[in-house]
Amino acid sequence: MKHPAVFLLLALILLASMALALLTGGTSLTSAHIFEALIRPEPGDLTATLVWELRLPRIATACIVGAALAQCGVVFQAILRNPLAEPYTLGVSAGGALGATLAIILGLAGLPMVVMCFAGSMISVSVVLGIASLRQFSSTTLILSGVILSFLLSSLVMFIFSVASSRDVHSSIMWIMGDLSSPGPGAMRIMIFTVFPLMAVTLCAGRDLNMLSLGDEKTYHLGGNARVMKGILLVATSLITGGCVAISGIIGFVGLLVPHLMRKITGADHRLLIPSSMLAGSSFLLLCDTFSQLVLRPIELPVGVITGMLGGLFFLVYIALVNPSEVI
Repeated sequence: MKHPAVFLLLALILLASMALALLTGGTSLTSAHIFEALIRPEPGDLTATLVWELRLPRIATACIVGAALAQCGVVFQAILRNPLAEPYTLGVSAGGALGATLAIILGLAGLPMVVMCFAGSMISVSVVLGIASLRQFSSTTLILSGVILSFLLSSLVMFIFSVASSRDVHSSIMWIMGDLSSPGPGAMRIMIFTVFPLMAVTLCAGRDLNMLSLGDEKTYHLGGNARVMKGILLVATSLITGGCVAISGIIGFVGLLVPHLMRKITGADHRLLIPSSMLAGSSFLLLCDTFSQLVLRPIELPVGVITGMLGGLFFLVYIALVNPSEVI
């Protein structure tokens, strides 16, 4: 399939996913009422409130977070040259979640919470890279240290929950599991002023990632500074992950599943892989979120549960079909 056709197909899938999310959801609404609310919203109308204040912001959040996490997965896999590298497996998401949990318990919100998420993500990736540097950035060390750090940070989050008040635990436990139900205006500001600019940086880094995926020595001979390029991209993707955690909690495996699928379709050229993964990531997370609302309606599952199940199944199949020594 030619690349323009791939992007057109991905755009159509995204539009279809958005339409499905708008027409379905945790509350049953007729299509006629939804279209009426879109065209002629009336103040005080319940359907208009659900559509404009809940469903549309939720759809926008799912699209942006899905695109951001898929983009981060592509960047991590290229820089570290490991097919299992992504924010969740490297412990970056868990670091952001620990920062957000501390912010919730301390009663912080808005910008202070975002700062805490950013700090947690940066500390996590610094620890993983620091440990890996002791072993010449071995892929095995990178993945294992990331997974172990995720367990450690998740245990710290559980410890905080165990000593916190029941009110704080109740308000944060669903969010920690991945929640897109109530993004709010603060989340939109986070996306506009922090996540969007950083995503623009990594979106323009396709050529640099092509060089980095060849190795540091070849990057140097091609005129690039591998250390500076890696530093900028790792900081950008870690901050993007922190922003996503502040918005929606921990949503794992989007950055693992989507880049693998798109790499099979578009090839390894990151100038094509990044935008195609962003489109596919938006559709994937939006469909997962829609399914989480429908599967046990009126009970709503955290979207992180759905992506976690799919990611776990992917891991099992991938390791069963691929020689583990080639994976890590």
